[in-house]
Amino acid sequence: MDKGEGNNWTSPNKFLLLGMGNGVPTLQTPLFLLSLLIYFVTVVGNSLIVVLVVADQHLHTPMYFFLGNLSSLETCYSSTILPRLLASLFTGERTISASGCMAQLYFFGSFAATECFLLAAMAYDRYLAICQPLLYASLMSWKVCFQMAAVSWLGGLVFSIIVMVFLSRLKFCGPKVIDHFFCDFTPLLELSCSDTRVVTIVTFILSFLDLIFPFLFTLASYMCIIAAILRIPSSVGRQKAFSTCSSHLTVVTIFYATLIIVYMVPRTPQLRQLSQVFSFFYTVLTPLVNPLIYSLRNREVREALRRVLRRDLGGIQSSR
Repeated sequence: MDKGEGNNWTSPNKFLLLGMGNGVPTLQTPLFLLSLLIYFVTVVGNSLIVVLVVADQHLHTPMYFFLGNLSSLETCYSSTILPRLLASLFTGERTISASGCMAQLYFFGSFAATECFLLAAMAYDRYLAICQPLLYASLMSWKVCFQMAAVSWLGGLVFSIIVMVFLSRLKFCGPKVIDHFFCDFTPLLELSCSDTRVVTIVTFILSFLDLIFPFLFTLASYMCIIAAILRIPSSVGRQKAFSTCSSHLTVVTIFYATLIIVYMVPRTPQLRQLSQVFSFFYTVLTPLVNPLIYSLRNREVREALRRVLRRDLGGIQSSR
C-alpha cells in the first residue's frame, strides 16, 4: 500500500481490514469458497442440533439443553465474523465503518465470553452426573439449568459492554489499518494514540472472570470426573461414563487450546500471520467442529436424528 493509499484511511469513521490472504490475489477465490462452505455447514449443523434438542423428547435433559444453547451460540458467533469476511473476499472491499467495527468486536467478545460460561456449565453438569449421580436430579433441576444459561448469556453481554465503554473513549490516529481479518481487541488497541492502560487493566480483570475462572472451573470439574471414572472397577463402566463427556471434553480442548495460543503468542511481525491462522481456527472452525463432534461421536444425537427423520418421512408418506 503506497503512501497516498495509506492516507485515505485516516478518516475517523473507517478502518481497513487487511484480511486473509493479503497481498496474494490468487488465494481470494479459494478462501471465499472455503469460508462459504464452512459457514453453510456451521449454520446447518448447529441449527440441526437445536431442532433435534427441541423436537426429540429423549433429548429433553440438562445436558442437551446446554448443547442447544451452545449450538445457538455457535451460529451467532460465526455470523459475527464470516459474513463480513465473505463480503470482503467476494468484492475486494476491505474497509469497515468504525461503528461496524465496534459492533463486530462487541458481539464477538460477548459470544466468546458466553461460550466460556456455557462450557463451564456443561462441565458442571457432567461432574454432577458422574461424581454425584444420586444428587443430580435435585441439584440440576430445570430451574437451575435456565438460571445457568441466563447467567451465561447475560454475563457475556454485560462484560462486553463494560469493555466497549472504555474502548469507545480511545482516540485512533494515523492510518487505521487493522492487521487482521476482523475487528479483534488487540489489533484495534494497537492503533490507539491514547493511554490504553486503563482499558487494558479493566479487560484483564474481566478476562479473569469470564475466561480464566470458567477455564479453571472446567479444568477442576474434569479432574474430578477423570478421577471418578478411574475408580470405576469395570472397563465397560469406565467407557460408558467417559462416553457421556468425551464430546464436550473435545470441544473444550479445541476451543481453549486455540484461544490460549492466539492471545499468548506475542504480536511480533514474524508471528502475526501465525496468530491469524489460529484466530481463524477458533473463530471460524470451532463453531464448525461442534456439530460434527456431537453428531459423529454422540450416539443419542444420531438416534434422535433417525427418529425425527422416520417420523417426518412417515408423516409425508401417510399424507399421500
